[in-house]
Amino acid sequence: MSNPASVFKEKSFVKAADLSHRKTINHNIGKYNAVVPLGKKQFSDINFAREKAKHAKWKALESLDDYLEKFEINFLRNGGKVIWAETTEQAREAILRICKEKNCKTVVKSKSMVTEEIHLNDFLETNGIDSIESDLGEYIQQLDNEPPYHIVTPAMHKSKEDVARVFHEHLNTPLNLTPEELTLVAREKLRKKYAEAEIGITGANFIIPETGSIAVTENEGNARLSASWPKTHIVITGIEKVIPSLQDLALFWPLLSTYGTGQQVTVYNSIISGPRQSREMDGPDEMYVILLDNGRTNILQDPVSRESLYCIRCGACLNACPVYKNIGGHSYGTTYSGPIGSVITPNLKDLGEWKHLSHASSLCGNCTEVCAVKINLHELLLYNRREAVRSGQGNMMEQIAWAAWQQGMLHRKMMNLGNSKIKNWMINKLFKGWTGQRADLDFPAKTFNQLWREKQDNAKPLAS
Repeated sequence: MSNPASVFKEKSFVKAADLSHRKTINHNIGKYNAVVPLGKKQFSDINFAREKAKHAKWKALESLDDYLEKFEINFLRNGGKVIWAETTEQAREAILRICKEKNCKTVVKSKSMVTEEIHLNDFLETNGIDSIESDLGEYIQQLDNEPPYHIVTPAMHKSKEDVARVFHEHLNTPLNLTPEELTLVAREKLRKKYAEAEIGITGANFIIPETGSIAVTENEGNARLSASWPKTHIVITGIEKVIPSLQDLALFWPLLSTYGTGQQVTVYNSIISGPRQSREMDGPDEMYVILLDNGRTNILQDPVSRESLYCIRCGACLNACPVYKNIGGHSYGTTYSGPIGSVITPNLKDLGEWKHLSHASSLCGNCTEVCAVKINLHELLLYNRREAVRSGQGNMMEQIAWAAWQQGMLHRKMMNLGNSKIKNWMINKLFKGWTGQRADLDFPAKTFNQLWREKQDNAKPLAS
C-alpha cells in the first residue's frame, strides 16, 4: 500500500507544474471571487453574522448528545427511522441491508461528501447495485471515473472542452456540444433513472433536532427528486451537522450560499421531516436517517480540535488557499481537501499516516479569514503538527534537526561556529528539504552578531 505522504508529494509536484490545470482552476475560482462580494451585501454586518453562526455551532457541539437524542425522538415521531453508525463499515452495511430488503437494483443519489467519505458508490457496485450520481458535477466525475475535486464544485478542474470529451467518450455525444446542450443530455439520462430507482440517497446540510428534520441545500433540484421520487429515501449525514433550532436556518442558509457560490440563497432549499404522511400526495413510503460518527467523536473529545466540526462545507477555504489553487483537490488523496481537509483528515483517519497534510499550508491565514463560521484553521493546522510530534509521530531526522536548531538558538557561540562554507554545505547538501524546490542558500562570511561586535569594538569613544 502506497504511503499517503509520498503519493501526496508526487501528485503535488506534477499538478503544480501543470500550467493548463492551474489556468482552469484560477479561472473558475476567479468567477467565484467576483460574485462572493455581491452575496455578502445581503448582510448588514457580515462579521457579526459569522460570529453568530460560530456561536450557534459551538452551542450545538457542546451539547451534541442531547441534540442528537432529541432529533431521534422527533424524527421517529414523524414516522422515520434512525440508524447510528460508528464506522464506515456499519454505515455501508446498513444501506446494503435496506437495499436487499427493498430488492433494490438502482440507487439514485444527490451530492453528498459523506457518501464519498465511505466510498458508497464502489461498495454498492460490488454488490450488484447501480448507484447513479444525479448532481451534474458529480455525474461528470462519475462518468470519468474520478472522485470529486472540490467540496462544492466537484468538476471545477474541468473545462467545457473536458466535459464535452467525457460525454463523447461515455455517452457517444458529438464533441462540439455547448455547455447548455451537454446539460440537456445529462437531464435526459438522469430523469429516467429517477423513475427506475427503488431508493434515493441524499446527504444533509443541517440536522434540526426540535422538529426532527434535515435540511438540504442545492441548485439543481436533483436532491428533491432523489428524496421524493423513489419509494425509499435514505439520508446519511455526519453527526456534527446539528444546528440548535429551526430559526437558525435563516442565518445558515444565506451564509452557506454566499460563501459557497456567491448567491444570496441557493435555488432549492428543503426541510424534510420524514416519509410521506397520510394527508400528503407525494414523497417516499419510508425514510431512514443514518447518523455517522466515523472518527468525529475523536475530534469532539479534543477541546481544541472540536472547533473544526463547526464547518458547514461551504468550500471557501479551498478557494482561498494558495496551496489548493496550485496542487488541486485530487493531490490530497482524501475526501476532504484544502485547509479544512488538512485539519480534519488526520483526526478522522490516522494522525501518523496523514500528518503531512497539516504541513500543506503557507500559514498565510487566508483560510481563517474567509471561513463562514470563523474557524481558526491556520491555528488548527499548527495544533495538528504539535500533536503529531507530542504523540511520537515525528520523523527521527526532523527531531534531531530541531534539537540541534534549539541548541543553536539558545547559545550564541554555537551559532557563530563554522565559516560560511560549512554552513552552506550543511543546509544545501546535507538537508535536502530546502533546496528541493529552491535555490541554494548562501550564508555571509560573518554573522550579524559578529559584525555588530566588530563595529562596537572599532567605535571611537566620544570626545569629552
